[in-house]
Amino acid sequence: MITVIEGGAVATVDGAGTEYADGHVVVDGGRIVAVGAGPAPVAGDGREVERVDASGCLVTPGLINTHHHLYQWATRGYATESNLFGWLTTLYPVWEGIDADLTRATTAAGLGWLALSGCTMSSDHHYVFPRGAGDLVEAQVDAARSVGVRLHVCRGSMDLGVSAGGLPPDSLVETTDGALAGTADAIERFHDPAAEAMIKVAVAPCSPFSVTTALMRESAALARHAGVRLHTHLAETVDEEEFCREHHGCHPVEYAERLGWLGDDVWLAHGVHLDRAAVARLGETGTGVAHCPSSNARLGAGTAPVRDLLDAGAPVGLGVDGPASQEAGRLGDELRQALYAARLRGGPAALDARAALSLATVGGARCLGRAAELGSLEVGKLADVAVWRLGGLGHAGIADPVTALVFGVLPPLALLLVGGDAVVREGGLVTADERALGRDLARAAGRLRDRQ
Repeated sequence: MITVIEGGAVATVDGAGTEYADGHVVVDGGRIVAVGAGPAPVAGDGREVERVDASGCLVTPGLINTHHHLYQWATRGYATESNLFGWLTTLYPVWEGIDADLTRATTAAGLGWLALSGCTMSSDHHYVFPRGAGDLVEAQVDAARSVGVRLHVCRGSMDLGVSAGGLPPDSLVETTDGALAGTADAIERFHDPAAEAMIKVAVAPCSPFSVTTALMRESAALARHAGVRLHTHLAETVDEEEFCREHHGCHPVEYAERLGWLGDDVWLAHGVHLDRAAVARLGETGTGVAHCPSSNARLGAGTAPVRDLLDAGAPVGLGVDGPASQEAGRLGDELRQALYAARLRGGPAALDARAALSLATVGGARCLGRAAELGSLEVGKLADVAVWRLGGLGHAGIADPVTALVFGVLPPLALLLVGGDAVVREGGLVTADERALGRDLARAAGRLRDRQ
């Protein structure tokens, strides 16, 4: 089927910032075949055509979530007044109860909720693998396929337990060899190198305070041998910086560089505590940053220097982060949060509405290494498209549609396409039963609470 979206405003987020006050997007075979002003060209080959009236709507690329922990949907509302280290030490024992059924339920519910906020692709950093929990990566992949959202599985790991000077309990860490083997297995079974892939895998040891130097170094070697990307938490809190200076004698970014962890195949979560030298190195090396403004605020971690990173040339995308530290769990809301956070740090000119939209689309695609096929509405790119309804009371009187999307309340979706296939129509999931997702998630969270 050919899908023709026309009659609404179109923000392509291409390199020139092209926009149409009244434009069209045409989708055929999972890819965009036309974008432009006015009505769409008439399809003349006799095939079925679905015409979407986008009057009163804004058409944008689908949003891209560059950092998440979907399993944490089962532990929202814990440690609400703690900093990162206190929050983690509270939740580590709870997470010992995670299994494949819970992971499947939380991944499906989380991806469904992200889709309802305009997200067509999400990364997920899963680094907790309790003994006897089952195949957690397979559970994630199965859930993502059922919802129909692209998933970049970041196979995480921890091998530095509390007895060796790390933060997590020894019961939750893997051996170094076991972590590497599990990661290699995930790549072999699930990574799809194709441009149109729905599932990709990245190598993602958790953080400097939960991973040994050996695992960091060997993970980088594994990723580059396999041709996949690298991801980890870095420079999130003052406590982390102090840990790195005490144990490694340097700033977290210097530590990462020593281990081969800077480059255009790497994106880092948070990047809050970066000095000028660190920002410059990230820009020079093309290392990406997943900016998670709501989670950073919830944990009191600070505000990432997004404007400085962009000016330095570093790719910057948006991340929801785990819903246990960002209970709302919606990527669309992070557009406004990112703009506000940047302005709190750098004043009202630090970030505008279009820059915020760029972070959530092409910026995220750059972080995940997929800017050639995703992140903007251009002929030849994959048809991941969001159609936002702006005709309601919540946006009445805001003349500019991009401003309405970013500054206003998150609007409902008239349509969300992933590879040309509908995932959301008129504000509801079409690929999964929302009530069933909610019931499964509630049961999984209840089982976890009952173990305490």
